[in-house]
Amino acid sequence: MTELTRAPRILVVYGTTDGQTGKIAAAIGESLRAAGASAEVANAEGLWNPAPEDFAGVIVAASVHAGGYQRAVAKWVNAHASALRQRPTVFVSVCLGVLEQKPSVNEHLRLIMERFFTQTSWQPTETKIVAGALKYRQYNWLKRWMMKRIVAKAHGDTDTSRDYEYTDWSDLKTFTERWLARVRERTTVAIAS
Repeated sequence: MTELTRAPRILVVYGTTDGQTGKIAAAIGESLRAAGASAEVANAEGLWNPAPEDFAGVIVAASVHAGGYQRAVAKWVNAHASALRQRPTVFVSVCLGVLEQKPSVNEHLRLIMERFFTQTSWQPTETKIVAGALKYRQYNWLKRWMMKRIVAKAHGDTDTSRDYEYTDWSDLKTFTERWLARVRERTTVAIAS
């Protein structure tokens, strides 16, 4: 067995606005390492600009804000779309709207993702939608007020004296482990050929 099949290198690139997507990317990296992969986690806005060509698979995570994702993530994906198309990839969309579980909200989120994929000329191998967090205590008064109004319409948590974390960490870990198993299978087949 080669080193590549034992410990595939996986890249996790993320963009974050309030920190939850960064926390999610770090958890994905931890799950990958616990499952025996070599994982590197990079903020798309950071100084380190990793190249996908150096990795067996890539996970890109970004959060929905004002109908789109972080510009730094779109810029990174645009720059590396060709390499991303040549390996197993996942796009993790972090969004509070997923908590509503309404067909209209799901369709809206699907359209936001499709617009992102069209703009970046990249179609990931898989997508995963993950609930984010409400960080009322770190928002300024205007954002706190806007988020409270948005969340109230969805019958969500509106007590602004505390934060709410909705991410299902167990589901995210299970998804990450399953995806890594598929990357390993693909890598093993490629090496055997």
